[in-house]
Amino acid sequence: MAIGVAVTGMYTLTPRLSSFKHPTRHCSPTPFTAKLPLPLRFRASSSTAVIDTETNPTDSIVEEKEVSRSSNSLACPVCYDSLTWNAVPGLSVDTIPGSALKCSTCQKTYVGNQTHLDLTTTSGAKSYGESMPASTELFRVPLISFLYERGWRQTFSVWGGFPGPEKEFELMKSFLKPVLGGNIIDASCASGLFSRLFAKSGLFSLVVALDYSENMLQQCYEFIQQEENFPKENFILVRADISRLPFVSNSVDAVHAGAALHCWPSPLAAVAEISRVLRPGGVFVATTYILDGPFTVIPFLRTLRQTTRQVSGSFIFLSERELEDLCRACGLVGFKCIRNGLFVMISSSKPN
Repeated sequence: MAIGVAVTGMYTLTPRLSSFKHPTRHCSPTPFTAKLPLPLRFRASSSTAVIDTETNPTDSIVEEKEVSRSSNSLACPVCYDSLTWNAVPGLSVDTIPGSALKCSTCQKTYVGNQTHLDLTTTSGAKSYGESMPASTELFRVPLISFLYERGWRQTFSVWGGFPGPEKEFELMKSFLKPVLGGNIIDASCASGLFSRLFAKSGLFSLVVALDYSENMLQQCYEFIQQEENFPKENFILVRADISRLPFVSNSVDAVHAGAALHCWPSPLAAVAEISRVLRPGGVFVATTYILDGPFTVIPFLRTLRQTTRQVSGSFIFLSERELEDLCRACGLVGFKCIRNGLFVMISSSKPN
C-alpha cells in the first residue's frame, strides 16, 4: 500500500484502497508541513523518521537518535498542574496498581486500581456523581464493552464505509509521520483496538489508552494480558473526560480518536482540549462519519440533528467543511481528510 512520499520537508498522501466498496476521495485543502518534533515532556528526544513507501512502514522506520523518556506529563484534571507519583520510578500497566499521584496545587490524590488510573474530576468522590449523555453512558455497559471487538466494530465497515482496523492504521500512520517516536493518546480508545496496535508497532515512546468507560478499560486490560510479549512498559490505561484531559499543556505529540468524535458530548470542547495538550507541531487524527451527499436533500436535516443530539448525545456531521471549521475554531491548522462513503479520516496539527 502506498502511504506517503517525502518531498523536502513536505509529504503528500496517496492512499490506495482497492478493496473499498465505495469510491474513495482524498481532499487536502491546505499543505501539511512535516516538522521535527521538539524535546518536551514524556516523549522521545528529538529525532527524525523515514518511511519507505514501497514497504511496510512499521518495518522501515529509521531512528537517527536514541529514544528516551523524560518527566511526567500527567496533570490534575482540576488544576492542570503536573502530578507527582510515589514508590515507582515510572508508570506502566504493571506499576499502575497501588500507584498514588498527587497534585501539588490542590493536594488531590489519584490512586491507580488493578487496571487503570482514574484521572476524572470526580475521582475519589463518594457521594457526588454526574451522568453523561446516552451515547457516552452506553459504552459504560459491560455487555457493550464485551461486544465492541466481537462484532460491534465490524459493523462500521458494512454501513459506514470504514475500511477496517488494519487499513485505518496504515492510513493514519501517514498523518502521524511528523511525530513518530513521540507519545500518543488514543482518546476514547474503547477496548483498546488501536491502542494495542500503536504499542506493538514500536512507533511511539509511550501510548496512553484513554476512555471514560471503566468497563472498556477493563476489557482492554484483559486483551493485553492475553497477548504474549506485549510492551507493557510503554503503555498505560487512563480513565478521563475527553473535555477535561489530565495532561500538561503543550506536552503531547499526537492524539488519535477512532470512531469517537460523533459520540463526544461536545466535540468543540473536546477538540479545544486536544489542541491545548498538543505540543506545537503535534498532530490530531480522527475518524468519524458524515451524512452528506444524498442526505443533504432531506428537509430539516439540521433540525433533525439537533433533536437526535438532545435525545442520544450523538453528534451528526453534515460536511467535511464542518469538520475543518471545528478544527480551525480550536486553533488547529493543515486540515486534511480521506473519504470513503460515510467514513472520513481527518487530520490537523497545532501551529509551530
